Amino acid sequence: MRVLVEKQARTLWLLDGGQTLLRARVALGREPREPKRCAGDGRTPEGVYQVCLTKEAGKYGQSLGLTYPNAADARLAAAQGRIDAPTLAAIEAALSRGERPPWGTPLGGEIYLHAGGAQRDWTEGCIALDAADMAVLFANRARIEAVEIRP
Repeated sequence: MRVLVEKQARTLWLLDGGQTLLRARVALGREPREPKRCAGDGRTPEGVYQVCLTKEAGKYGQSLGLTYPNAADARLAAAQGRIDAPTLAAIEAALSRGERPPWGTPLGGEIYLHAGGAQRDWTEGCIALDAADMAVLFANRARIEAVEIRP
């Protein structure tokens, strides 16, 4: 099972093989056009992530934390001088162990799929859904293998 988010369409799909289990409207970060590059930029990342944390009742209700930054995000940032080699190594090591990457780096973190409403772009980079749609995602959380976020 996987989640596909198309930022431009503001749409999320929960896919199980060839079957669509959910199609939902989403809200993005307050600066949705470009991919996330640093903490506080208000952008939603683009790439493939895994669910690394679940919250039954987070700040915005049910939440699924994502493995942002992923290895590709970290390698690009290192190549551009936005993070140093030890930070890159820490991110890659956590991901290779199947753990949440460090969220306190210059790249930011704490990117979630969460409830809170999908009427307008308002998050700090997360993907927000209406509560009923988030409930469907949350009920399937153990089966979600990947979350792909496209432009």
